[in-house]
Amino acid sequence: MHPQITEYIICSEKHKETLAALRELVHDSVPGLTEDFKWGRPVFRTQNNFAYLKSAKAYVTVGFFNFGKLHDPQNLLEGTGKEMRHIKIKNVSDIDSNLLKEWFKSAAV
Repeated sequence: MHPQITEYIICSEKHKETLAALRELVHDSVPGLTEDFKWGRPVFRTQNNFAYLKSAKAYVTVGFFNFGKLHDPQNLLEGTGKEMRHIKIKNVSDIDSNLLKEWFKSAAV
């Protein structure tokens, strides 16, 4: 566990529980991943960066690099970039663990 990410979660009082749950979920989904702290946020990678977390005022952003690998029939992913998309999680009860596990696994490959 990267100490800067732990500090980031602790200092995000409003979203501490949500960030901690998402961090645990990404680790459960992708064994052997590496945590980095880049661009002022937690970034997860295997051979390449595949996901990040970002605390905002009203939600936590879960972002995916190379989003073309993700199956999103409900069009939940937001954004207009060429390679990145994200979803917004307002609280722990908004976390769809099964969907995010699938996306984390797909993005990490």
